[in-house]
Formats: sequence, structure tokens, C-alpha cells
Amino acid sequence: MSEARLRFGTDGIRGAETELGPELVVALGRAAAVVLAPGPDARMVVGRDTRRSGPFVESALAAGLAAEGVAVERLGILPTPGVAWVSATEEVPAAVISASHNVFSDNGIKFFGPGGRKLPDGAEARLQAELDRRVATAVGAAPLAAAGQPGPAPGPVADRGDAGPAYVEHLLACLEDRRLDGLAVVLDAAHGAASGVGPEVLRRAGAEVQVLHADPDGRNINAGCGSTHPEALCRAVVDTGADLGLALDGDADRVIAVDHRGLLVDGDQIIAVLAIDLQERGCLRGDTVVVTVMANLGLRRAMSAQGIEVVETPVGDRHVLAALDRGGWSLGGEQSGHVILHDLATTGDGLLTGLVLAGVVARRRTPLAELAGSAMTRLPQVLRAVPVAGVAAGLAERVAPEVSQVQAELGDRGRVVVRASGTEPVVRIMVEAPTVESAEREADRLAAAVMAASGSLDQAR
Repeated sequence: MSEARLRFGTDGIRGAETELGPELVVALGRAAAVVLAPGPDARMVVGRDTRRSGPFVESALAAGLAAEGVAVERLGILPTPGVAWVSATEEVPAAVISASHNVFSDNGIKFFGPGGRKLPDGAEARLQAELDRRVATAVGAAPLAAAGQPGPAPGPVADRGDAGPAYVEHLLACLEDRRLDGLAVVLDAAHGAASGVGPEVLRRAGAEVQVLHADPDGRNINAGCGSTHPEALCRAVVDTGADLGLALDGDADRVIAVDHRGLLVDGDQIIAVLAIDLQERGCLRGDTVVVTVMANLGLRRAMSAQGIEVVETPVGDRHVLAALDRGGWSLGGEQSGHVILHDLATTGDGLLTGLVLAGVVARRRTPLAELAGSAMTRLPQVLRAVPVAGVAAGLAERVAPEVSQVQAELGDRGRVVVRASGTEPVVRIMVEAPTVESAEREADRLAAAVMAASGSLDQAR
């Protein structure tokens, strides 16, 4: 084998759990030790979600790190942003074993550099190259030291039980002197990493909490629940007369809210509510928010009316974070519920976002439905994912004339985004228009153009 089957994508390494074989994960651990934690007295923390393959992958990764002399501290089950918080607080690199909102049979590994930030492209490239080198020379499966050459003394591997409680205290401190007393909240934990700490932090903040989907068995993470399947949460909020609901994903780095009527409040709406609240309290640095190209046009219009500038990035929370870092701004995120409160966290944090959002509802004594409705008006938005043969890159450019024509016809009443997926052989289409019918019509028109372009490209090959 000349190179590793494990490849870094848009958010670390992900794939079927069967692809995360012990030799490859050990090799990855050894490569990460060299790239991220070189030198004597190196230390690294590792957390995971509730997938059945998590303990196995954790053990293999820890073995690889320890084989290179790194002291490994296993944090156990902890939300991804909780691991990032430990990394930032203690200035140590970290790894998270998770596939976020994917099904249980997928798993993955992503890394944070010291300071709790996702690795820049250059660091990931060095890590990939080191992994490939080790696999090609069979170092990943070799003894700790090559024949006749002394290797580093194995690093210790220890379990830590303090990370979860410390993370809860951190989240509560982010509320400052605010409380959620009198607020009824339904939390959907997606049978994931926040199944324990999520209910605890909300109750400690004073909320009356009903919990859904917080009994992980290794296989039920994200299964018909959480931020990608909030239907049960919507029903529960209405049935119990709760003030609001919060749906996390498996690693709890994103959140979708539900108002008292059982209607969804997505990431765009959450950003709008938080931006206006921060601005009115003088805490929105630069009067600016950062969003991706997929953010609803209604958010852009609402922010403009508030005198808040909108900075746009490509899709992906790493791009949002990079822009926040460059501008020194306070708030950014994605429609999917990845929201970054940059003054409080180094990555998207679903629990933190939900806690702060609930705090706005409690402090203003205003229903979430009213806050979200007054913050922005969503334009109808239609999404299409068009499967294509082979590589999707380049197809968006081939249909650019059709995209330009649709955008010209919509004018300032709508918006079009067509882009190749970074993880799948699909072209993603987003159309916003004054009505659902017109958005669907134009999305179908563009989907047909993509399929035609894909077919002509196949014939040319």
C-alpha cells in the first residue's frame, strides 16, 4: 500500500467504521504525535461521541500517540466543543472521534491545534503526508523502535473524569448573572455526546427540562432524532406546552431551535436574534456578522435594516471561523445550526448557543417565536442535490450562463447558489425567490441544466 486510505476532507477524516482499521488509526496517531505534539513532555487530549466504534478507535489512536512518547489524556464522552474548550484552556492539541450528524456506522477523527482551533490546511497537509509516509513504509504497524535504533519511551495513557463537569461550569459562566428560571425547555440530545452534560447545564441554569433521546446504545446516535430529525421535538414542545425546544446533533456542535408553536428556528434565525441582542447590549464587535453563501437572503436584509454588516464566506464553519479571526468579530455561523460565539468559544457549540438563546428569551420575557419573527423574515428557499457521474468540480462553471440568467430574472427578489459538493459526487443548488413555487421552478430548471452538462461531459470523456 503506497498511501493511507484515510484522507482528510472538509472536517477531518470520516468514513465507514470498517475503514478505521487498527493499523491505520495507530499510524494516524503516530503521525499526529510528530506533527501536532513534537518534543519532550508532549501532551494531547482525546474525546469521543457515543458511537459503538468510539472506544476501539480511541484506543488505537491513543496507542499511536503514546508510541511516539505523547502523554495521552482520554476525556471520554464529551461534545466536540467541550474537547475544543479543554484544548483552548490548557493550550494542548486535541482529537475528537466523531462523525457529527452522520449515522452510527460512520465515524471519524478530527484534530484541534493548541488553542482549540481546527487545523489550518497546511497542518492537515503535513499530517496527511506523514500518515502516507508511515503507511508506505509500514512504520504504523512496526515495533516502537526500528531495529537497532532507540525510540521514544512510550507516553502514559490516562483517563480524566473532570472534563465534563468543568465544561458544564464553563457554559454556566457564559451566562454571567443571567438565569433561565421559569423557562420550560425540551432538549433533544440525539443520543449523542451531550446526553449527559446537556440536561445538566440547562437544569443548573434554572430551566425546567424535559429530555428526549438521551439514552445512547452505540447505534442510535442521530437515528430519527436530533438536529437533522427534529419532528419528535416539535411535537413534544407543543404537547408539553414548553417555551422552546433545542435539538443537538451527535457531537453537539450544532443546534436547531423550536418555538412554542412547534415551528423550527434555524441557524440563520438564531444568528439574527443573537446579533440584534448583542448589538443592543453593545457587545456585537464591529456591528458585523459572518455567514456563508447559503445564508437566507432574509437574514441579509434584516441585518442591513439593523445597520449590521454581513460578511460572506464559502460553506463550512472553518471558513466562518477564519473570517471571525481576521476581523475580530463576535458572531457567525451557518443555517445548519453551527453558530460560533467567538468571544466565548473557538468553534460551533450547540449547547452554548442554545443556552445563550434561551437566556435571551428569559431576559427579554418574549417568546422565541416573536423574537425570531421580528428579527428576520425568511424567503422561501429550495435546495436540490443533483447526483453527477464522476467528479462534480467544474460543472458549476459549465452552467454559469444559466445561473446568471436565472439570477437576472429574479433580480433583488431572490438569489441563486450552485456549487459542487466537497464531499460527494453531487452539485448543490439553492434558489431563493418570493414564492415557493417560483423557487422550485427555477431550482428544477437549474437541476436540468446540471444534468445536461454532466451528460455532455461524460460523452466528451
